[in-house]
Amino acid sequence: MRVVIDTNILVSALWTAYGNPGKILDMVGLGKIKPCYDHRIISEYEEVLKRPKFMFSAKDIDGVLNRIKSKGFCIIAQESDRSFLDETDRAFYEVAVGCDAYLVTGNIKHYPSEPFIMTPSDFLKTFTFD
Repeated sequence: MRVVIDTNILVSALWTAYGNPGKILDMVGLGKIKPCYDHRIISEYEEVLKRPKFMFSAKDIDGVLNRIKSKGFCIIAQESDRSFLDETDRAFYEVAVGCDAYLVTGNIKHYPSEPFIMTPSDFLKTFTFD
């Protein structure tokens, strides 16, 4: 199953490994879900995770990014004509559409109302990965 993981999920996973975002990141490592991304998403991951306010270690950041890249699928997404309050959200939406993937985000209100856009809780309730 292909999934686009919003940056806020990675931040939450690094803060609390045992919460729903942490479970989603664990599923990437176990190969149960395949993250989709493009160069814009990787750039945002790096920029946000390296912000001093989060105080994440370089080792943790590199581990998350390497997991995403090694287990994931990189595409060049087609542009969407949708408008976004935060233009950085566009990349996540476009990659999800381009990969026919679910978009998992903690900021559901930032995106159009689409059945493939889910919170971590809804994603984990909807799908079982035994």
